[in-house]
Amino acid sequence: MDNQIAFIFPGQASQYPGMGRDLATNFPEAQEVFTKVSKILGFSIEKFCFHGKAEDLQLTEITQPAILTVSIAAATVLTLRGIKPHFVAGHSLGEYSALVVAGALSLSDAVQTVRKRGKYMQEAVPVGDGAMAAILGLKIHEVNALCHDSAQGEVLTPANLNSPGQIVISGSSQAVQRATALASQWGAKRAILLPVSAPFHSPLMQPAQEKLEKDLNKIDFSDLQVPLVNNVDAIEIRYKSEIANSLLRQVCTPVRWSETIQFLVKKGVGRFVEVGPGRVLSGLVRQNDRSVKLFNVEDTESLEKIVTAMG
Repeated sequence: MDNQIAFIFPGQASQYPGMGRDLATNFPEAQEVFTKVSKILGFSIEKFCFHGKAEDLQLTEITQPAILTVSIAAATVLTLRGIKPHFVAGHSLGEYSALVVAGALSLSDAVQTVRKRGKYMQEAVPVGDGAMAAILGLKIHEVNALCHDSAQGEVLTPANLNSPGQIVISGSSQAVQRATALASQWGAKRAILLPVSAPFHSPLMQPAQEKLEKDLNKIDFSDLQVPLVNNVDAIEIRYKSEIANSLLRQVCTPVRWSETIQFLVKKGVGRFVEVGPGRVLSGLVRQNDRSVKLFNVEDTESLEKIVTAMG
């Protein structure tokens, strides 16, 4: 197995207070990221990350800039310790963090855009009208059939193709509930409703996509210094001309995470580093390929482990 490194960035966290606090306390360069983001946003992102309540962190217009900030702080500390990626990728929102680390998107543009992205997504569907659920143990054609049977004229579609054994569906709340009730009849091991505030990566996000397009078209992107494997196509992109369209189409279409990991492994990536809060992506990588080495960086302890392991 080749020893190339991929940094992978989460798009969700376990919405827990305290994320990023350890890094900011122990590394001035991490604290500097939080300070910069707070100035950009006009409010204290530290307040939400370090001391916020779980219900605050579940609001997507807060969640999105919070996760990005923690991810960039962790990546900053990691690269200053001499560990740098050959590839980057991000799950949904995480693609913005990946683009910042790849030198294609400024921190300021990223923070402002993801806050608007979260706001647009929250506004697209009233809270409670949309939902998402993880379906475990079914293949994509089976999930497609389950969605077809459960929709009954409402929107319901695969949203996150996370691994061969985990596909997340998204759509109207009632359609998602019908699908979770029917899933076992299709042979699913489990169907789990997710604690999210909107039906992400579904056609219900179209109003958000239309608003976001105007913001993305104003950004002065740069060519990537590190290649990124994108969500929407699971292909490598290197040039600034490819970025805006990729981020735009991501809003309403599935995250092809399983294909992303498979692509990176074929490119010779043998070490994956999850950069940011939690270890959700590490688990998904393991489900896709058990031969690779996995690390994560979200605090001092996890940072020291990877620095020791990589010499």
